[in-house]
Amino acid sequence: MTITTDTTRRFIKELCDGDSVDEIYLLADKQLRANRNANLYLLASLRDRTGLISGLMWNVTEDSTAHVRAGEFVRVRGKVQLYQGGLQMIVTHIEAVPPQGLDPAEFHPAPAADAEKQLGRVKELLLSVTDESLKSLAECFCLDDGLMGDFSRAPASVKTHHAYCGGLMEHVLNMLETAHRIADLYPDIDRDLLLLGIFLHDLGKIREMGWETSFVYTDEGQLLGHLLIGVEILNRKLAEAERLSGKPFPEETALRLKHMILSHHGSYEHGSPRLPMTPEAIALHHLDNLDAKVHEFARSIDDDPNTGSSWTPFSPRLSRKLFKGQSNGSG
Repeated sequence: MTITTDTTRRFIKELCDGDSVDEIYLLADKQLRANRNANLYLLASLRDRTGLISGLMWNVTEDSTAHVRAGEFVRVRGKVQLYQGGLQMIVTHIEAVPPQGLDPAEFHPAPAADAEKQLGRVKELLLSVTDESLKSLAECFCLDDGLMGDFSRAPASVKTHHAYCGGLMEHVLNMLETAHRIADLYPDIDRDLLLLGIFLHDLGKIREMGWETSFVYTDEGQLLGHLLIGVEILNRKLAEAERLSGKPFPEETALRLKHMILSHHGSYEHGSPRLPMTPEAIALHHLDNLDAKVHEFARSIDDDPNTGSSWTPFSPRLSRKLFKGQSNGSG
């Protein structure tokens, strides 16, 4: 059965308290939780291109919800209600639907800028490095149309920051621009090394995630993760740079680049196998965190469907509510 997206569909940002819903969404996340009486309920994060809403379905079992999986499309029936200042949906029916006939663009936020222009600027900044070895390495990446094509289309995450096609490139470009503009303020940081490290830090995500119809983690992504995949990609390009230049790539420079990839999450509890141990590595970590967190805050505010409140609902991930301002609420 082919299901098409109705042009009159109600987008999440248009939903109001009391609305009845019968619509197709992307199931961004699925969790089974227990209430105070130990009865299971489904907590579903439902997404379209305008935002995200939580759907709750009471009195479920593992078997009764096994047919729907995160990252796939679902048809949902339910009713919207206001709860603790935010909108949620009480779901009475949920079923999986095939992706055929659905436009993925209807379910993911659109990139903010022109992809071709962004990619050109990424290449321009990478090729602005003056170190001979790093410039040769940058050229190997920029000339790889397949890799750069994937880089320009991939999301930066499945559901947190820059979670849309082209999000990875937008995230990296923001970081490159920031590093480029503040480089003269930090003379102890090697600008060339930092720019290459920024480009490389999340590059493994082009193989960690799939994004053709919905955002999912690949088998390779779940088994290895983007840090290890990124080092693997770098190793191949280092060998290519050596073949093309006819010179060995400086061993310490290669180590510094790999260290930046492996340490950019900043701490062991956040998945870094190593802590940042160079000026460039700690700069990369904070630039990454700055861009990701500011984007996540801004998207959370923009995606909140409850236009009648000056605050977003409490976010368990951020451990706080976000202030949208009096002009965004009832005042």
